[in-house]
Amino acid sequence: MSLIRTASERGITTLTLDSPDNRNALSAALVAELSDALAACGKDPAVRAVVLAHTGTTFSAGADLKAPPSPYTFVDLLRQIVELPKPVVGVVDGHARAGGLGLLGACDVVLASEGADFALTEVRIGVAPAVIALTLLPKLEPRSAARYFLTGERFGTAEARVMGLVTGPLADLGQVLDGLRRASPQGLRATKRLVTARVLETFERDAEELVQLSATLFASTEAREGMTAFLERRDPAWRL
Repeated sequence: MSLIRTASERGITTLTLDSPDNRNALSAALVAELSDALAACGKDPAVRAVVLAHTGTTFSAGADLKAPPSPYTFVDLLRQIVELPKPVVGVVDGHARAGGLGLLGACDVVLASEGADFALTEVRIGVAPAVIALTLLPKLEPRSAARYFLTGERFGTAEARVMGLVTGPLADLGQVLDGLRRASPQGLRATKRLVTARVLETFERDAEELVQLSATLFASTEAREGMTAFLERRDPAWRL
């Protein structure tokens, strides 16, 4: 059963994360399918832009703790979105958590419904938002990033727009897609290279260090306790 649903209309290919039973968690299988689908979009001259959407109430709950991809594989996926020669528009109509925010950070435009909410929950299971910092920190307002990276608090669409995670309301999707359809393929390719240059510099400089940090943290005693507590729906031992 496919975890990515694909549909195309007038030059726009929509890739829909379709694993609602686990809230579109980033399993090794889902990441591999999404990577393959993006590669196909990148090679297809009929594709002007890509929309990254979701089924269910959650865009993505972050890493699948039972069947996660390797940190290197996830880094490759994030970089693939950033480097794709077609604009990628992320669409959120519900919840987004942890690694799901990394996917949104890699997108060129992010549109969210008024009722959407977001959280960087890594600190609550004993790890850090290390790998997704590659796509998020170059784009987010630093004070807001520090608060939500450190506390794991939930925040809404209004704050997500102020901090730079969300571009605009979901109601703007038609207008954004119309603009992309009016743009030339060459113009989009060249312009995307301009707007992603800073993010790609971060990958070149920091990716290996952050992958190693992520691997070290996930293998730690605290992370094992945090992940076990999460799966058992209880507070971790350090909760005050």
